[in-house]
Amino acid sequence: MTPPRDPFTQSLPVSRARAIPWLTVMAGSLVTIVPVGATLALLPPCGLLMLLAWRLLAPLALRRWAPALLGLFDDLVSGQPLGSAMMLWTLAFFLIDLFDQRTLFRAFAQDWLIAAAAIAVCLIGGRLVASPLGAHVDGVLVVQVVVTALLFPYAARLVAWIDRRRAAA
Repeated sequence: MTPPRDPFTQSLPVSRARAIPWLTVMAGSLVTIVPVGATLALLPPCGLLMLLAWRLLAPLALRRWAPALLGLFDDLVSGQPLGSAMMLWTLAFFLIDLFDQRTLFRAFAQDWLIAAAAIAVCLIGGRLVASPLGAHVDGVLVVQVVVTALLFPYAARLVAWIDRRRAAA
């Protein structure tokens, strides 16, 4: 009698292993369609968090052109103006590449600061694209940037766990 197979120890096909980062970022983007009653827009962009966590923890998991397609998916799901997440997520990838070229080794605190800067750029840029300049949403935007930056370690931990399972299989 053979023992039952553990789903995490069996080998994954290469296509499925490559699709896991894409699917996790897309699942993060789909969080925005969950109906939540709130007076302030404090829901963090979970797709962006997952994208940044994959880029900072497993740089080769996503191709260089991935943020454009994943940003398009996020734009379609979240209701942002078409092309805003495509442009801003690709800009965030380029900023992280710039940091990668300048540093040899990074600790998690540096990754967290890089992610916080990328989050701020993406959220502020999204506000400039989506809202009129006379709208008074700056206080809420600052709170959303802080909340999202504070949630990055949780997204990084989730991505690290998924990547360990993906690499083990």
